[in-house]
Amino acid sequence: MEPAILIVTLLCGMLVSRVGLPPLIGYLAAGFLLFIFGIQDESLPLLQELADLGVMLLLFAIGLKLDVKSLLKSEVWASSSLHLIGSILFFLPILKLLGLVGLDRLVDLDIDQLLLLSFALSFSSTVFAVKVLDENGDSQALYGRIAIGILIMQDIFAVLFLTISKGDFPSIYALGLLLLPLVKPLIYKIFDRVGHGEMLILFGLTMALVMGAWLFEAVGLKPDLGALIIGILLAGHAKASELSKSIYYFKELFLVAFFLTIGLNGLPTIADVGLAGLLVLLVPFKIMLFFILLTRFKLRSRTSLFASFNLGNYSEFGLIVAAVAASKGWLPAEWLIILAVALSISFLIAAPLNAAVNKFYQRYHKTFITLEKHPLHPEDRQIPVGNPRFLILGMGRIGSGAYDELRAKYSGEILGIEHKQELVDFHRSEGRNVVQGDASDTDFWEKLERAPGLELVLLAMPHHIGNMFAVEQLKKLDYQGKISAIVQYSEDAESLKEQGVNSVYNLYEAAGAGFVDNVIHELLEPNTEEESEASVDKASAATEITPNLSKP
Repeated sequence: MEPAILIVTLLCGMLVSRVGLPPLIGYLAAGFLLFIFGIQDESLPLLQELADLGVMLLLFAIGLKLDVKSLLKSEVWASSSLHLIGSILFFLPILKLLGLVGLDRLVDLDIDQLLLLSFALSFSSTVFAVKVLDENGDSQALYGRIAIGILIMQDIFAVLFLTISKGDFPSIYALGLLLLPLVKPLIYKIFDRVGHGEMLILFGLTMALVMGAWLFEAVGLKPDLGALIIGILLAGHAKASELSKSIYYFKELFLVAFFLTIGLNGLPTIADVGLAGLLVLLVPFKIMLFFILLTRFKLRSRTSLFASFNLGNYSEFGLIVAAVAASKGWLPAEWLIILAVALSISFLIAAPLNAAVNKFYQRYHKTFITLEKHPLHPEDRQIPVGNPRFLILGMGRIGSGAYDELRAKYSGEILGIEHKQELVDFHRSEGRNVVQGDASDTDFWEKLERAPGLELVLLAMPHHIGNMFAVEQLKKLDYQGKISAIVQYSEDAESLKEQGVNSVYNLYEAAGAGFVDNVIHELLEPNTEEESEASVDKASAATEITPNLSKP
């Protein structure tokens, strides 16, 4: 492979990343630059193979994260389906009108080709949406989960198109794929035994490219569909998330080749850039349609607006659809370049818009609220907290232990917050006062009712970023009580104290001290009754969270 390919791609990716945009824009630009240098797609068959692998691993990774139950929610499957139909009905006459007024690239297109373009333009970018959600810490926010669900539905629509586009009837042996669920226990046993590291990566690649892509292609089906189906088959395994993380960089690296191949198809003309700009002017319609649909499914205006802006762009999957259509001769190859430019411009505009969406909502929230449909969605209503004296954020082992200790020693109501519904149900069955909510989610703090009698907040979440975020939100709410937090690293303790946390508890240091104390009393110096009582008193003192609270 030409050294210039790696150098130019790296430099373009770095330059784009420096201004806060997804590197894929840089990879598209690198493809155009390489084309100028005389490097063309036809001369690099390996690059095309890597691009195909990137698409297959992208679909496999989507399958690994797919929660089928989440797709069955009406705000996901119905809104994505209706948006697809609405987008096609909107783009089709617009494109036809632009052809009638004489735009060169549209003049000679028939209705089928215009339908294909409308279909490609209806998609939103998974890469962009996930990047924005991760940066904002809102991947588990309601609006984030809905946006990801809609994107997965769009991806499924794209895979169906890719499967149909193969054109050939599948073999009769394709019916044998219906037996795949029967071999699921065997696959899971292998999954259990592959361990971690390179063996786990090798297992994932084998599943995606052999059990998925090769097997499906062998019976006359699209290999991309096979990669997605096998990913879904593995999604229920406990190590599915670890596998997804393990193959992440392989997928990202191979997708670089896909974006490069787009640019290597040729340079856009001035007319192409102008047409791409016109297409970007139509993106606000996509945002408005998402907002209208989501509010009709009784989501809050804030949830609907944030999700809509997150989806307000064009998609790499639209490029994949266009690439397949161009390879089949269904679309002129020039449209692949036009859509690539439109995708890049839409990202350039969407990035600052997503950064400013909260200010936009705050300025016009009174107007947005009037557009809500009541009663609101059960997951999007105010979170009732009563008037607790103690609030515990994170009800894992540490949080539940702290809850029981406070309940035994102090009077006053205690409330636990936990984002996993199954844990909420468990704690309630054990008699603990726990409600569902994610304290690392901006939506949670927006929906949380105020508790004027609150004296102490315990941050027992496993991730330092989540605890820091909670401290920031408590400050915004002008909370005047005490805050205590658990940490794993000493540098985390320092940053929390700098933010005003009153008490910090280092898990590793406390665990080490407790372990040695136990060894001394159990093995080296067997306990007398007095020593046992002293040890209990010491342990109680270690677990007491703050000495300044009055007992009953």
